[in-house]
Parts: sequence; structure tokens; C-alpha cells
Amino acid sequence: MPPDSKLKAKKGIPTAQRLDISRSPSDVSLTEQEPVPVFEVDDLSVYYGAFRAIRNVGMTVCERQITSFIGPSGCGKTTLLRCFNRMNDLVDIARVEGSILYHGINLYHPEVNAVEVRRRVGMVFQKPNPFPKSIYDNITFGPKIAGLKGDMDEIVERSLRRAALWDEVKDRLKDSAMGLSGGQQQRLCIARALAVNPEVILMDEPCSALDPIATGRIEDLMEEIKSEYTIIIVTHNMQQAARVSDMCAFFTAEVNETSDTRTGILVEFDKTEKMFSNPADERTENYVTGRFG
Repeated sequence: MPPDSKLKAKKGIPTAQRLDISRSPSDVSLTEQEPVPVFEVDDLSVYYGAFRAIRNVGMTVCERQITSFIGPSGCGKTTLLRCFNRMNDLVDIARVEGSILYHGINLYHPEVNAVEVRRRVGMVFQKPNPFPKSIYDNITFGPKIAGLKGDMDEIVERSLRRAALWDEVKDRLKDSAMGLSGGQQQRLCIARALAVNPEVILMDEPCSALDPIATGRIEDLMEEIKSEYTIIIVTHNMQQAARVSDMCAFFTAEVNETSDTRTGILVEFDKTEKMFSNPADERTENYVTGRFG
């Protein structure tokens, strides 16, 4: 399931920037290996016009792990998340400084094709957003646009099975996706993202609009597929972050008293267990224990 050997550029990308992202040998236990970096973020700041939304963020996100972003509203979690697949490019006044390396390639290099980045780095949004098409057509839309070859029936079944939805919808694939429940729609959106064979899945509060049962199914799904995908999730649910993530980043916001604007900063990034049991920063402890936020 890994992407091919290089990021496709508008006019081709220099040979020196080719990717080698083959999976580890199957005869070596994952527990015996050092985590493999997927993203390396260095001194990253994001501006909307003159306003700096986040500043000087640095972290390394490794493959086959779930990384959660937590913090109060307005601290830049979603802004940072959107940097990993260049969604901020769609905002005219947005500007990114610093770097994000994806397997050693700067995602913001002028030669890198943002569309190809978004194929490799899929995104699931806060509110389920199925297309007003059939369940089947929702899944095949991305592969057809991306020009992927293969049996579409097989792609649909494989994607829905990975999203733990196949058994619920296999007899009504031609029905409108709008007739699914909220939780089913969100799993359909996950299946739609998986259909184009990404390596990374970004999730922006994917359970905030769902009931506890649907939330539990999404969390179970994340646990099931993390052996194949790298997942980054933004969540306001501390219990969810503690349950599902391997690594956790806590952000807070600095308030400019003159302009009353808020700039997000990364306070702490560490293993989730340590963040919730023995955080290094008092601000993290105050947040995860509910003393502020």
C-alpha cells in the first residue's frame, strides 16, 4: 500500500529528491525497530495575512502511529493539521514559513504537486460530508479522478471493509449515501479516503458530531487500521486522546493584548501515556486534569 517511489511534481522532481518509503521487511518485528519518521516539522509558522496563527512548531510524526493534537479552541490545531496535506494552500491569504519534510522531501518545495500530496495524505473532516451520490460512487470517485487502475468493485469492497462498513451496506451500494446514519457517513468518508491508497490519514475532530456508540466504532477502526496507516487526529476529547493515540501534542494560545488575537504554540510533544501521567510542563498538566481550557 505504500505510495510509489517519488512525489509527482508539476514538471518532475529532481532525482535527488526521490522517495524511498518501502515498508520494513516482514521478517523483522515492528517492536524491534526504531519508529520511522513520516513528517519532520521544523520551526513552522502559519500566517493568514499579517496574523500569525501558529509559530515555531517542531515535531516528528512517525509511521504506523496515531498522533493526537489537543489544546483549547483557537490554539492552531486544525491550522497545523491542514499543513500536512497543504489544505492551507486553498486560502488565498495563508502563508507557511519553516518546513515540513515528508520522507525527506519538503512538502512546500515549489516543484511538489499539492494534488499528489493530498492523494498520499487523506483527510476526514469534523462533519461527515458524503457526496450526494450512491455509496458505491462515493468510494469510486477518488480513484477515478486519480486515474487509479484496477477493479472498481474490488476497490469499493476493500475500502468499505477497512472502514468496518461493508457488512452494513453491501446490499445497498447503489443507495444514496445521504441515507446513512451519521456514524455510518463518517466511516464512509474514511473509506472514501482509503480508496486512493494514502499513507497518512488526517482526522479533524472526526467524532465531535457523533454519539458515544458511533464514536466507539470510529476509535476501534483507528486502532484496527493504524498497522497500515499513519494517523493524525485533532480532538477536544481528552479521554479519546488517551485511549487511541500513541503520541500526543499539547498546544496553547498566546493572546495579544493589543489586537486580542491568539497565536498557537506547541507546549509539549511526547508519548501519550507520559503526557497524561507525568507531563513535563505545568500547562499540560493543568489542561489534561481540567484545571483550565
